[in-house]
Amino acid sequence: MASWDIQPQGVQGQLKVVGAHSEDLGSALNTLLTDLQEAARAAGTAVPGSQATTLPGGAPVLTTAKPVGPVAPDRLPQKATGPVAAALVEYASRRKGDIKAMADRVQAAVLGAAQATNEYVEGDLEAARNAQNAARAVRLDALKTFGGKQ
Repeated sequence: MASWDIQPQGVQGQLKVVGAHSEDLGSALNTLLTDLQEAARAAGTAVPGSQATTLPGGAPVLTTAKPVGPVAPDRLPQKATGPVAAALVEYASRRKGDIKAMADRVQAAVLGAAQATNEYVEGDLEAARNAQNAARAVRLDALKTFGGKQ
């Protein structure tokens, strides 16, 4: 028979560690999306009406009056018009499923570990109740006469 020795407090401690790391992952993914959005805006557009300006030192730079090209498809107020912005939006769109899958896996792992540990504890409690009930059911007078002795 297999023997298990699960320490519920240890599992709880590990779940807290995983929770902290999952928050870090969420922050990193939000930062990634924000940085992609800013990069898309900074990339400019390839539309008529862009204005040429110069940087200190005389290098020409194309700018637009209104930057476009947000990152995530669900954050898109309008279509990205520049090739770099469009590529970044396409990248974010293709990675959206992967990002959601990461979050779903972490959540499923944490919830599954917590549920399994709770079931383990419930099983231990049920086994203890059954042992107590079995001990109460033993007739002491029958034990005295066991083996023909009184």
